[in-house]
Amino acid sequence: MKFVSIIIGSKSDFDVMKSCADTLETFGVQYELVISSAHRSPERTAEYVKSAEARGAKVFVGAAGMAAHLAGVLSSKTVRPIIGVPMSASALSGIDALLSTVQMPAGMPVATVAIGKAGAINSAYLAMQILALDDENLHTKLKEDRIAKAKKVEMDSMEIETLIK
Repeated sequence: MKFVSIIIGSKSDFDVMKSCADTLETFGVQYELVISSAHRSPERTAEYVKSAEARGAKVFVGAAGMAAHLAGVLSSKTVRPIIGVPMSASALSGIDALLSTVQMPAGMPVATVAIGKAGAINSAYLAMQILALDDENLHTKLKEDRIAKAKKVEMDSMEIETLIK
């Protein structure tokens, strides 16, 4: 069974990252969500990555705030794609997390998305795009989703034009 692994650094990240899980569910993509900290439980994190990879994890999503080294630690433990979601958990409103997630050394990539909920949703979409490289059904669902989003913009535009007249 292939799945997306969502790892959050603390329970406080759950409300935002539930958007990632919900998006994956909408497309019928399997996932598991666990809490594991790069700083407070590094051995647990390393063991989990090894176990998840052996069980079929194809993409890892790591969400953390402040120093936000979770995605980087994940990158050090697997060559599977890593998507980092910076969380707004400090006085810097997530900028600190964004910088520490995106500034990885050469050869240790972490695809980094937006801070917070938009990033959580985009991490799901990016994970699905990766999975869709060899899953034609998921590829088709993603294309249909894009078409539906374009149609919604068109409908919204027509509605506004009607209100303006």
